[in-house]
Amino acid sequence: MTEFDAVQSAQVVHNPPEQQFELHIGGKLCLLQYRIAGAKMIIFHTEVPESIQNRGLAARMTAAALDFAREQNLKVEPRCPYTAAYFRKHLECSDLL
Repeated sequence: MTEFDAVQSAQVVHNPPEQQFELHIGGKLCLLQYRIAGAKMIIFHTEVPESIQNRGLAARMTAAALDFAREQNLKVEPRCPYTAAYFRKHLECSDLL
């Protein structure tokens, strides 16, 4: 399997005990970390290893996290710069703010 195939086939996994969303690609870990505070999901960190950046992985994890927030009726506080930028690009998600 090529790295391209690995990236395309990787599924976002929710890891509730660690309060993060993950993508595992070729031994590399991408993650989006959050905390729940009352009725709010605070997203404070998104990380993609440099060698696999710019492939939409952070966006996939962010979309999964926002889907989770919506399913749980949580508002989102984007403390992570990437997540804040995602909200600016995806106005359809502004109801979660």
